[in-house]
Amino acid sequence: METTELLEIVARGEDTRHQFKEDATNATSLGSEIVAFANSGGGKIFIGVANDRTIRALDTVGVDRLNQLIANAASNSVRPPINPLTENVPVSTGVVIVVTVPDGLSKPYMDNNGAIWVKSGSDKRKVTAREEMQRMFQSAKLVHGDDVPVPGTSIADIDLDYFHWFFKTRFEQELEDQDLSLGQVLSNMRILSNDLLTVTGVLLFAKDPRAFLPVFHIKAVCYPGNDIHATTYIDSADIFGSIQTQFEESLGFVLRNLRREQSGKGVNTTGEMEIPKIVLEELLVNALIHRDYFVSAPIRIFMFDDRVEIISPGHLPNNLTVANIRSGNSNIRNPILTSYATKVLPYRGLGNGILRALKEYPEIEFVDDQDGNLFRAVIRRRKLTT
Repeated sequence: METTELLEIVARGEDTRHQFKEDATNATSLGSEIVAFANSGGGKIFIGVANDRTIRALDTVGVDRLNQLIANAASNSVRPPINPLTENVPVSTGVVIVVTVPDGLSKPYMDNNGAIWVKSGSDKRKVTAREEMQRMFQSAKLVHGDDVPVPGTSIADIDLDYFHWFFKTRFEQELEDQDLSLGQVLSNMRILSNDLLTVTGVLLFAKDPRAFLPVFHIKAVCYPGNDIHATTYIDSADIFGSIQTQFEESLGFVLRNLRREQSGKGVNTTGEMEIPKIVLEELLVNALIHRDYFVSAPIRIFMFDDRVEIISPGHLPNNLTVANIRSGNSNIRNPILTSYATKVLPYRGLGNGILRALKEYPEIEFVDDQDGNLFRAVIRRRKLTT
């Protein structure tokens, strides 16, 4: 970095990517700053610059001491260790050390006390919210929401008749012919963990999923006009039950509130649905399979005169973008649930559902709302001819 560039950055002040420190003496404290940058896209620490933008600079002894402190902090006070780069930039009164922390590849990073830090504006904050912490582990592929054990559940909560049918359909074998106990079979399928059903196990096979996971349901409302009304609606439903039940009942809700067009057909025919059924199937399945099960919120379906909105908890995972999914790319957020979905839902393959929906009906907009932590599919309704 040239001196002129450093002076320009200092003149602009601190922000999410640039932090000033007049000095540093504690490896643990410096380690937490490195952790915050590594968890938040990377950035630079300028040692020898005060918070008020005054350049204090460092002498030769200070530079040697700080470079050793930085190395100790990065290797001993950051877990897993990270390798920041240092640069000694000359100024008129000495040297400013610029520490460049890359965006971490092994998030989440922690300090040596096990605390996770992220940047918050020009400062940092400790991650304490359970859901935020879980999402960070999820992004690192260390844990998945569909694989989490559900407290209070047991094998006794399984709908055995339905599970027998599923097992035979999925594996082309009878459950009774297995040389394993039911618990071992469920554990091998990763729907039982430490004698507790997982989220996948409850949503697919529990007799009463609502008793254990009441928040994971679908709230559907059909409004008059094109805006949400506090008390006025045409139709509404709170849809609970297994994923299969939620899919069937939510699809039925949307279909019964759509219009049909005769399109020149006889008056006694049912007419053509304004939005093809396969489009609704693909988008509802996508919402149920790929929603974030670390977020305690229902899927929402809002119907208006000009559009249908399907709103899923959780924005697109990792680096996936709307452009990616429109091109058929995807990221498996819930791998266990996805692996069994083909037998209980019209799930036609990873990444293909969005493409199929767009091919059948291009008037679909996708919105990845990272601030609101949700993903929205907006289907424009046709203006039917009479």
